[in-house]
Formats: sequence, structure tokens, C-alpha cells
Amino acid sequence: MAISRMRNTFANSLKKLMALEDTPERIAKAFALGVFLAFSPLIGLHLFLGFGLAFFCGLNRLALFLGLFINNPWTLIPIYAAGTYLGGLIIGFPQMPPPPSFEMRSVWTGDFWGQLAGHWHIWKPMVVGSFVLSVFLSAFSYIATLTLIRHRRARQANS
Repeated sequence: MAISRMRNTFANSLKKLMALEDTPERIAKAFALGVFLAFSPLIGLHLFLGFGLAFFCGLNRLALFLGLFINNPWTLIPIYAAGTYLGGLIIGFPQMPPPPSFEMRSVWTGDFWGQLAGHWHIWKPMVVGSFVLSVFLSAFSYIATLTLIRHRRARQANS
């Protein structure tokens, strides 16, 4: 049931993307930028960066946000697991020390973030791998989106 709902959501999003009133190049650029941000290692900043770039660069907002929302609560763990694994393959997997102990309320304290920064070597594979995924998947999404939109519009023009 959840899978069919996700499939329907994806299909509806794709239909919206294909029906946008803008040039295929601008739609594909905005969507690819959204995909880049979705796979980037900037956890928690995706939405803010997407909104800011869409607003200040005059990008197609819907296309950018459709690309951006590839990263959502259901895909977050697989995306960063793939990025971490890829980064580990590229730069090596670090030895895992015991994780820092903390309570949820300590997330708002400097001590928690200090402990987290002390474990930077654990985060490096995720940052490297996520960045590599961002670059490759945004390039792929640009080409795929541009091709799909041009193909659809050519088919509509011939009808």
C-alpha cells in the first residue's frame, strides 16, 4: 500500500514536471539543482538552500523543489547510506570508535557538537560520497529531464 502510494506520488510529480510552462533547459537545470541539493551532504540545509537559490536566481521553483524532495523521510537513510558507502570505497572506511553518549536534549548544547566534531573521521566518507552522488545524479537528472521534456513536447506538437 505504501509502495503504491509512493509510486503514485512519483508519477504525479513527473507529470507536473513535464507540464511546466518554461523552457526545457530551465526546467531541467532547476530540477538538476534540486537533485544536487537532495544528495548533498548538507543535512538540514536542503530546503533553505533550495528556497534561497530558487528565489535569488529566478529558477523554476516547482522543478527545483521536485528535485529537492527526492530526499525525504523515506529516502534519507538509503541516500546517506549509499553516500557513506561510496565515500568509504573512495577514501577508505574509518575504524569505528564507540559513539558519543548523549541525551536528546544535549543536541542543543555545545558539548554535543564538540563531541560530534571530534568524530569527523567518521563523517568524511559520508561527505565525500554524498558529494560525488550529488554531482553524478544531478548531471544524469539534467540529461534525463531535458530529454523527457523535449520528447514529450515534440510528441505533443506532432499530435
